[in-house]
Amino acid sequence: MTSEMSYFRVLPNILSIVRGASAFLFLNEKTSVRLAAICIALVTDYLDGFLARRYKLVTRVGTVLDPIMDKFFVLFAAAVFLIEGRLNIWCLLALISRDLFLCLFALYLKIRGSWSNYRFRAIWWGKVTTVGQLLLLLGLTLNLTPPPLLFAGFLFLGLLSFIELYSGLTKIDHDK
Repeated sequence: MTSEMSYFRVLPNILSIVRGASAFLFLNEKTSVRLAAICIALVTDYLDGFLARRYKLVTRVGTVLDPIMDKFFVLFAAAVFLIEGRLNIWCLLALISRDLFLCLFALYLKIRGSWSNYRFRAIWWGKVTTVGQLLLLLGLTLNLTPPPLLFAGFLFLGLLSFIELYSGLTKIDHDK
């Protein structure tokens, strides 16, 4: 493999790392800087997935790194808004409920002894949740007050993510 091909192979992972690092831009209180961070997150999230799938550059590292960087970005930015008093702890927990459901699912896999056999993949409701989270961060950055019902929506998306993960597991069991 040439060095150019090797670089191209890790490009999606580099984009994921850039997304995670861009979260630190939320330490700057300027709206324009925070908007730039969100734009970087949106573009890198789209590009890393597109490149990995389109050019068959999917790696085990990338399948773990991509969602971790998504979660880090959202959690870091939301924590900044929590510290600034623009988001309360209950809203933060609702915002990350998908990730809490993901932890419950991982615990279920571990208890069941299925952890090593489970094939981790992106899920539809997880992607919808990430876009919603980024849009909420955009609204908070623009000093918009989100309606309380929006946070109930994040709880619902978390539950749908859990159901999608679980149904994927039961489908695997039936295919055996």
